Amino acid sequence: NPNIHPYAEYAKRREAAVIVAQTTSIVLFSDYYTVVDWFKVCEPYAEEPEKGQRCRACYQLRLQRAYDFACKRECDYFTTTLTIGPHKVSETIIEVGRLIAGERFLNIDFKKKNGFKRTIVLAKELGIYRQNYCGCVYSNPKKADK
Repeated sequence: NPNIHPYAEYAKRREAAVIVAQTTSIVLFSDYYTVVDWFKVCEPYAEEPEKGQRCRACYQLRLQRAYDFACKRECDYFTTTLTIGPHKVSETIIEVGRLIAGERFLNIDFKKKNGFKRTIVLAKELGIYRQNYCGCVYSNPKKADK
């Protein structure tokens, strides 16, 4: 995800994704890390509050890229785990996904049925890193430098 900053945070999250993929026998596809593209799209909204225009722009960038990636691999559908985050507005994420891909975007709200709580339990069971912010430099509690 190009929003994850600094790169060390990206690397920790990527390592956790690899562990989950290996544990669940899910094939993990990786794309390239392009934080510069993210800043071009989101920096104009740096002062926006969480859940505002910056988040929407971020969703648009990330979901469009995921959709393009899925199309290149001839996938019938795609979705996102962004909806699991307690600070994310699932309706906005789903709306953006549907605008990009119509019915090819799977409308799944992973927060439902204690989805977020389940991720906490699974992370502990697998001994994997669990982040404390979405990855965006503007939401980082440490306010990392760009």
